[in-house]
Amino acid sequence: MHAVNLIYVDDSLVIADKPEGLLSVPGRGEAGRDNLTTRVQAMFVDALVVHRLDMSTSGLLLFARGIEMQRRLNAAFEQRAVSKQYIAVAEGVIEDDEGQIHAPLAADWPNRPRQVVDAVNGRPSLTHWRVLARGAGCTRVALTPVTGRSHQLRVHLQYLGHPIRGDELYAPHPIRAARLLLHAAEIGFAHPIDGRAMHFRSEPPF
Repeated sequence: MHAVNLIYVDDSLVIADKPEGLLSVPGRGEAGRDNLTTRVQAMFVDALVVHRLDMSTSGLLLFARGIEMQRRLNAAFEQRAVSKQYIAVAEGVIEDDEGQIHAPLAADWPNRPRQVVDAVNGRPSLTHWRVLARGAGCTRVALTPVTGRSHQLRVHLQYLGHPIRGDELYAPHPIRAARLLLHAAEIGFAHPIDGRAMHFRSEPPF
């Protein structure tokens, strides 16, 4: 089992930097035994899951230490009191400098785990985006999800017409990317004990 890149630890929480290609939580079968949660719990037996990242996504993941801290941090997520920013490289050149994507999402049941934009049955989903840089046939963007739906950022950028490079589910032909170019770069929240502002950043490895 590989070492965990820990960003911050105290008696209430752990912040770890998840590598691309590692599950957030245990999965099915032998392949699912190695995951970030199991690795963190090997060091902190009271560490509990608060949120997840897709296996293909790298970046910051927050764990609670103990049931009470998990309850408080889960409530912060439910109340949208946790700020998150992701960095992605999208296919094509996005002309506008910033915008938002309102596109309700639902499971694509015949093609799980895919999600689809579904105006009738989808759950409300909102993402703010801002261009950071434009390159040769691609755009680096900062993404701020207001809601936290499964695959939200990946589907929303596809819906915008600029799927994330390396996305094997939502980009028609992932090109020029050995991995999904999506990274959970920042997370901010109030500390569950004393309410002080906490903010962490991890630079994208791409």
